[in-house]
Amino acid sequence: MNYSYPLYRPPSEANSLIFQITEGCSFNRCSFCSMYREKSFSEKPLDVVLNDIRSTAVSHLGTRRVFLADGDALYRNTDTLIEILDALYSHLPMLERVSSYALPNNLMTKTSDGLARLKNAGLTLLYYGIETGSASLLKCITKGATPGKMKTGLQKALDVGMQVSATVILGLGGQQHWQEHIEQTADLVNALNLTYLSTLQLTLGDDIRDEFMEKFNRQGRQYTPQSDVELLQEQTLLVSLVDPKQPLTFRSNHASNALPLKGMLPTDRKLLLTQLDAANQGETPLIPPWQRGL
Repeated sequence: MNYSYPLYRPPSEANSLIFQITEGCSFNRCSFCSMYREKSFSEKPLDVVLNDIRSTAVSHLGTRRVFLADGDALYRNTDTLIEILDALYSHLPMLERVSSYALPNNLMTKTSDGLARLKNAGLTLLYYGIETGSASLLKCITKGATPGKMKTGLQKALDVGMQVSATVILGLGGQQHWQEHIEQTADLVNALNLTYLSTLQLTLGDDIRDEFMEKFNRQGRQYTPQSDVELLQEQTLLVSLVDPKQPLTFRSNHASNALPLKGMLPTDRKLLLTQLDAANQGETPLIPPWQRGL
């Protein structure tokens, strides 16, 4: 396959076969994200996608997982997505799961019936960036969504049986607003029955740092970055407050994190808090900054 780079996928899709059915991101205005800034959004022609599937399947018949890229695959028309899914499951006989990123607007514009059809066709897992549950901080980062709209969209996906892996960005509120960030994020998470919850640490490249600060200041808010120790404090508060109605897999396995964590909430809450305390006390070394990345 001829990929258009850069090409991203979630950590859990490291062993998945990737089909790039869109390029870039249709929103592409989040002030913390420069992943697709150098790309114009486009939908890959359907005949090219189907040909990619047919030609690639010949040498990948044992594929069990597929990830649909880029950052906005769910933007595509539901009927087109179903045609792509049908081709994947037809040509890859061992295929067990297809996943993609989902933007807030994707879930707001897709109907419940459409999402149900996609789930039944085999799109069973969505990766969704909550980032924060604070309405004011969502404005600061130009996420293009409110907590209410995110809850509505996510609930639609969950109601039809899709699994959702949601991410939260540690450090997004800075030193001034970190408690608001974490407390309101926990409120949003607790209102949903998510399948997975992951954290990553805010990482601003030189190409986007000024934009992030400018948009933050435009909302009348100050922003001072958190240190690793302060981010551990955020993580500790989040683990303490997240109280799911059903078992929730919690992890911080993204390459940006200073401390990898994994457990089930609420079952492993004490274990996770013990690990966080050990790191906070300096008993567990943190991953040095030079070994982290996006």
